[in-house]
Amino acid sequence: MKNSRRLFLKSACAVVVAASGYTIAKSSTESVEIDGKKYALVHDETKCIGCDACSIACREVNQVPEGVSRLKIEREGPYGEYPDQYFRFTRKSCQQCEDTPCVKVCPTGAAYKDPETGIVSVDSWKCVGCQYCIAACPYQVRFINPVTHAADKCDFCKETRLKEGKQPACVSACPTQALTFGDLKDPESNIVKVLKSAPNYRSKTELGTRPKVFRIASREGEVTL
Repeated sequence: MKNSRRLFLKSACAVVVAASGYTIAKSSTESVEIDGKKYALVHDETKCIGCDACSIACREVNQVPEGVSRLKIEREGPYGEYPDQYFRFTRKSCQQCEDTPCVKVCPTGAAYKDPETGIVSVDSWKCVGCQYCIAACPYQVRFINPVTHAADKCDFCKETRLKEGKQPACVSACPTQALTFGDLKDPESNIVKVLKSAPNYRSKTELGTRPKVFRIASREGEVTL
């Protein structure tokens, strides 16, 4: 039944795109006013040890199939000369953009920004697997889930942990507290305090996407050989 509904949406989408592609592209760029929270994440690279506890927890909690991943920790290095060598660990996941290229190109509304949380999500029921969002994502973090056959990615555990009033799985699993999650609209939140306490950066800000995943840059020597 679910596949039949998706097939119907896919066929209908193809007809509409053929008839009025410009109309879809134009309407999909309309922004959504966020009246609720504005959830964001900080990855402190100075604390990250590359243990992958976060990605393992993400897979288990969100039932992510083998072969694909919502979250990866990429290892760079070693840098420097022995014995003063070090590695850098960076997080690769959805950047939860405020200006969302993936939402703009989605012809069915499957990719959307939740007005209550500001979280960019995917409605798998509406997704027809056209992969427009995958092509549009400048961070290359979206994928087709081999089980649902819909686009998938990190959504800060919106449908799992957040529904239970808990922190995202990756945040809870991190043994070094390298991850901080919270509401940017709350001036007393831990994430706002962390962002005010240390210099930070975001990826590809020159594209105007305004990502809500912040990074505290790693320093030489936090992991040595």
